[in-house]
Amino acid sequence: MYRYFFVYRFLGRRFFKGAVGTKNGFLRVSALSLILFLLIEITVFFSDRFFSPLIWAVSFLIFVFLNFFPSFVRRSDIRIKILSDGADLLCSFLVTLTVMIVYSFLITHYVFGWFTIRFWFNLIAVILAENIIFWNGIIRVYCTATMIGMKWRIIGVLVGFVPIVNIVVLVKIISLSRAEVNNEERRAERNLQRQGKNVCMTKYPIVFVHGVFFRDAERFNYWGRIPNELKKNGAVIYYGNQQSALGVVDSAKEISCVIKNIVEQTGCEKVNIIAHSKGGIDCRYAISCLGMSDCVASLTTVNTPHRGCVFAEWILDHASESFRDNVSRKYNSVLKKMGDTNPDFLAAVNDLRASYCEMFNLQVPDMPGIYYQSIGSRINSPMRNIFPLCFSNLFASYFDGPNDGLVTVESAKWGSKFTYISSRTSEGISHADVIDLMRHDKPDFDVREFYVELVSDLKNRGL
Repeated sequence: MYRYFFVYRFLGRRFFKGAVGTKNGFLRVSALSLILFLLIEITVFFSDRFFSPLIWAVSFLIFVFLNFFPSFVRRSDIRIKILSDGADLLCSFLVTLTVMIVYSFLITHYVFGWFTIRFWFNLIAVILAENIIFWNGIIRVYCTATMIGMKWRIIGVLVGFVPIVNIVVLVKIISLSRAEVNNEERRAERNLQRQGKNVCMTKYPIVFVHGVFFRDAERFNYWGRIPNELKKNGAVIYYGNQQSALGVVDSAKEISCVIKNIVEQTGCEKVNIIAHSKGGIDCRYAISCLGMSDCVASLTTVNTPHRGCVFAEWILDHASESFRDNVSRKYNSVLKKMGDTNPDFLAAVNDLRASYCEMFNLQVPDMPGIYYQSIGSRINSPMRNIFPLCFSNLFASYFDGPNDGLVTVESAKWGSKFTYISSRTSEGISHADVIDLMRHDKPDFDVREFYVELVSDLKNRGL
């Protein structure tokens, strides 16, 4: 009995925590649930009256209207509005489902009798109405939520027809959706308060440089939602646009050309570079060896393997030549379809070896007058992280130490300042999380605000 009591308390707390959002969320959901419940029961109760068709029509129209517009609360943008309304509908689904089960099986038979036409009509009406409310809500949430991630989406599908478990998972999805709505509302309010202050309007524009095996694209930004957040706060953004798989020297040449064009076309004199993964090594070479030191004010490397990857070197040393060539050929074929003109998979991977980076660090010193800083993170459990490459965490941990799935914390350290990002969540902060590649929010790490503070610091340094 006590077990059931604790389960009830757990579900109740999680539900009400999810239901009580901003702007009187609990009252809004309660009112919506009550109206939907009354519409269903009024339709059933007056089903044998002479004016029942009119009642049905009016109830149906109101029911449809409420499913299209569950609330009239204004939100920061249309996505958050749809997500909030979806969470409202799912909350209402749980409330009305509970009430309807009790009503249908404990009260209805006293009014209509067991298994009468009216009883079956009531049951069918309830099933149809609850399905409409549920699917309307879950589709809205699945299409707009980012915090629930792929994990909870998949779990929701897998346990959808498992009693009790599906309710627990649904409560979790509602709770995460509500948390995202609240976070986005606070973010919008924060941006509104600092509107006009241009906290990210640095003296020199920002150039984002991607890592290996990815390209800059307009439709799917490598840096996720970060650039737009910075632009809202006054930042001027450009991209490296180098090919996805080249050796360090060749990548650095392409990045150098991009920087020169930016400086010449805008007259900005210098740029601030924020580079992820191998992109940080590429930029160090461009600055120190290709004459870019006069065009760069700062270099911020994000989870860059400055000391290389021992596990990657071990794999390359123990793989047969035919295996390496076969993998390289297949990767290069795919990379050409992505837009690379002359990809070189093996050159890119070889330049990430620990032995190469050790020699690189001796031959490529930091240049005076440039502010160097770095960022690093780690994941806590690779099995709980949605980034596929996190499974290499086991190899990297064995050969290198604590890592983000690919790059160790120690290897990421470079420059006069190092910022370590951590998370209490089971996932931690992966190689992808640190650049918002997966568009997945974490309860205790706001990646977009982190970059706002990062760029704001560059501005305060006069860069």
